[in-house]
Amino acid sequence: MERKNSEVHQEIVRLNRYLAMAGVGSRRNNDKLILSGAVQVNGHIVKDLGIRVNAQKDSVVVNGQQVSLEDKSVYILFNKPKDAITTLSDEKGRTTVMNYVRVKQRVFPVGRLDRNTTGVLLLTNDGDLAHALMHPKYEIEKVYRVTLDRQVTEEDLKKLRKGIMLEDGISQAMVAEIIKGSKRKKVLLTLKEGKNKEVRRMFEALNYDVRQLDRISFAGLTPLGLPRGAWRLLNRNEVNYLKKITGILN
Repeated sequence: MERKNSEVHQEIVRLNRYLAMAGVGSRRNNDKLILSGAVQVNGHIVKDLGIRVNAQKDSVVVNGQQVSLEDKSVYILFNKPKDAITTLSDEKGRTTVMNYVRVKQRVFPVGRLDRNTTGVLLLTNDGDLAHALMHPKYEIEKVYRVTLDRQVTEEDLKKLRKGIMLEDGISQAMVAEIIKGSKRKKVLLTLKEGKNKEVRRMFEALNYDVRQLDRISFAGLTPLGLPRGAWRLLNRNEVNYLKKITGILN
């Protein structure tokens, strides 16, 4: 059973967990932040990974900004449109996902979709879950609808399923099949990794140009009923499912 937030707020917890609960990042990344000297507790820089803080009494500052626990953890499914940058802000003033998703909590994207890729994107302030969903060992399924510049051959589909050697290792599709009625120019691709621009690079290695790329499922969650640019909160069953497949909830 999950503890209520009022109970969590009364706990004295390790600093890295407190930062994760506040949406700063995963515990592992928070450890790096602490060791770098970026975190202050009650006005003093701390580099002790074992330090504990009182959520109700202690002041915690990261990179000069005060952080605190929000009223609750938030889990969002967003149907990302084209030309939205998957960052919290953009120095060039371009549109980001945060121009669409407006909540009082400080949420951040789980992984990234490049500017021209559309589809399912999760956002949350739960650092531990975000880290787990991106970790290769959990093999979280991601399903893409890929539109190509020309007809794909059966031989190339077999190569995708066998694995394509990229500069950062082999990328293998669990599923690579033609979408019916697409004249062999649309492919359904399922991956369990999360390399940068992985789908585009796989097809580029086979001399195809990806014209459109849409992620239609992430960990079994789809944008059904959500138009481009719209978002919704995940329900409790969906959140519990994500926590179960990542081992957070037994």
